[in-house]
Amino acid sequence: MVAAIELYFEPVVERRIRTLWTALERAGVPTLANHTHRRHRPHVSLVAADELPPEPVAAALGALALPVPVIFQYVGQFPGGVLWLGPAPTADLLALHRETVARLDAAGIPFWPLYRPDVWVPHCTLSMRARGEAVARAAPLCFDILPVPASLVSAAVVDHTRGLMHPLPVTPSLAHQAQTSPGRAKVG
Repeated sequence: MVAAIELYFEPVVERRIRTLWTALERAGVPTLANHTHRRHRPHVSLVAADELPPEPVAAALGALALPVPVIFQYVGQFPGGVLWLGPAPTADLLALHRETVARLDAAGIPFWPLYRPDVWVPHCTLSMRARGEAVARAAPLCFDILPVPASLVSAAVVDHTRGLMHPLPVTPSLAHQAQTSPGRAKVG
């Protein structure tokens, strides 16, 4: 991935994913912790492209409706060795993705076809190079932490080739507003 709109987790979940990265590395499975520039953060990518100009993307998107709650429930792998954790695709997550795509399309900002609605597979990448025995070592470590309830709380346009990170503004999501509205009893 060269450039992306990345969604980031609350700190406790980011630490949990980084702890998994460490366990995977100790098991001989390369992770994003040590991939390329070593500045990757645990994230879910809404879109990816060869290039995403930060200012036009930010202007097209406006504020993203966050946080979005998700629950990572499964482990998956894409061809080529990409190992990941997958969240159940909630209505809020899919709506945020559809809105992002619609705004980018309206602004004429291209991105890779695999990130189109009805094709996109939401995921948090663990490794870009897990193959064969590495997958056999990784799977039990991944399954041991599932399920992982999480909130996607912030976002940025990131260009990994150029080392750029442009934070995006957020606005309270409907799910968050419903949880914090006056008169609503908090659960938990």
